[in-house]
Amino acid sequence: MLLARIIASLEDDKAEDLVTIDLRGRSAMADYMVICSGRSSRQVGAIAEKLMDRLKQEFGRVCRIEGKEQGDWVLIDTADVIVHVFRPEVREFYQLEKMWMAPSDLGSGQV
Repeated sequence: MLLARIIASLEDDKAEDLVTIDLRGRSAMADYMVICSGRSSRQVGAIAEKLMDRLKQEFGRVCRIEGKEQGDWVLIDTADVIVHVFRPEVREFYQLEKMWMAPSDLGSGQV
């Protein structure tokens, strides 16, 4: 339910190139990782802020956030789902998908 709401929020705010990675059994830090892009630093910050507001209102979750001031890469830790919102250039540089996805899943956009 939380993952679905996060994805819906990101889609509502026009996040691009959304990828969901299933971390269950692979990492103790979270069950899922969601990676997406915003077209500008301003949009990246707005996507993150709206997601945090929605999760607080609907689930009572206060999430930890890093990087919102710069707007290049915002990390939102909901405890169960880690969300990364990038500017496209920064996302390309760090290539988190390649780090966390299995090679056979890299083209599918979802694991």
